Amino acid sequence: MRKHYAVALWVLVLSAFAMAQTSGETKWHCDKPTMQNQLEVPDGTGHLYVIAQGNCTATASAMGEKTAEFTEFQDAHKTSFTNHGRFVVTMDSGDKAYYNYQGSGDRSKKTASNKWKVSGGTGKFKTGGPSGSCTGTLADDGSSDWTCPVAEAAAKGK
Repeated sequence: MRKHYAVALWVLVLSAFAMAQTSGETKWHCDKPTMQNQLEVPDGTGHLYVIAQGNCTATASAMGEKTAEFTEFQDAHKTSFTNHGRFVVTMDSGDKAYYNYQGSGDRSKKTASNKWKVSGGTGKFKTGGPSGSCTGTLADDGSSDWTCPVAEAAAKGK
């Protein structure tokens, strides 16, 4: 009898572990911002406040993402920056998901990362949704490519 409980417990642990693993990933290509304004901060060379807006296209999708528009604020220091913004995603279904994000990057290494949370939207995203993180590669032309692992529960809209 103990053997059956141990097997059942082991199956439960493995199931929970499998659910925690990623079920896929969404990949984005973001074009150079279509609008960008910057102000030099007079506290030293290379410090800027930047506000930018642009468009992204999903090149692989775990949750049905299709296109997105971003609006963000950056606090840039020479080659590094921190940012926060809003990412409005249009799904294949036509639903919209509103992502809030914040992150950082290093232009000299051409890397960036962020954390995001779906705060609302339409359809199944009306009351919010999943959260996660992304890693990005920055290109010299101002565009970027992002990889965002999506957990099983997030892919199902939970």
